[in-house]
Amino acid sequence: MDVSGKTKIIGIFGYPIEHTLSPLMHNSAFKTLGLDFCYVPFKVSPEDLQGAVQAIRDLNIHGVNITVPHKENVVPLLDKVNEEASFIGAVNTITNTNGILTGYNTDGRGFISSLLEEGISIDGKNIVIIGAGGASRAIGYYLSEKASTLSLLDIDRLKAGKLVSDLNQIRGNVSLIEDIKNAAKPDIIINATPLGLKPEDPLPFNPDLITTGMVICDLVYKKTGLLKEAEHKGAITINGSGMLLWQGVLAFELWTGVKPPVEIMRDMLLSGIK
Repeated sequence: MDVSGKTKIIGIFGYPIEHTLSPLMHNSAFKTLGLDFCYVPFKVSPEDLQGAVQAIRDLNIHGVNITVPHKENVVPLLDKVNEEASFIGAVNTITNTNGILTGYNTDGRGFISSLLEEGISIDGKNIVIIGAGGASRAIGYYLSEKASTLSLLDIDRLKAGKLVSDLNQIRGNVSLIEDIKNAAKPDIIINATPLGLKPEDPLPFNPDLITTGMVICDLVYKKTGLLKEAEHKGAITINGSGMLLWQGVLAFELWTGVKPPVEIMRDMLLSGIK
């Protein structure tokens, strides 16, 4: 990739950041379309986040992605936050327009796109989300719109309760549960916790609750222990690679104003996961 004084820089802020596959996706798309952009990862610790956000302006960085653990803490540091990201309370994409930083959240729409691509409808379904972090807020915003019921649980009940309360201000079909057994018979169960990133991680819930035909999603973008158990029980399984792909597609469009080569991005993403 040739870099010149005209090259527009796109970054990603995270801590840690070494594992990110986003540079593979985006740089391949830029090259395919002949766009003079370069995507660079930046390791930004929590205490350095404010300075890093200011650096977007100072260095004229064209835009950035935001990943763990900054998605919520970056919100008050921006000039504008669109309505969707404001409700979710988390940002994963920032655009820089003449020094004005605007935050967006493409995670929720990316997740819905990944389900639709697999032919999975959420209309009228009973859905359970495990975890109440930024990713859960993003997908819950969209899932609750069409689901029959949406149930949430997290070891941090206060955090989960706040998310339930926020969603019910616009939906009314969301409940806080202590165990999946307390939910309406689930059609879809989603793990929105980090459990599964490490091989030694425990499963996020008892796999005995999985039945044939149930949809089990894990936002971790590898085949986790949960997904292996679900496959064994005849469930439909979806990992987080589709969400990662489609949130990236949507972010790409915000930065460039053009549609990216989705299949090129997918191929590069999958090559990195392997």
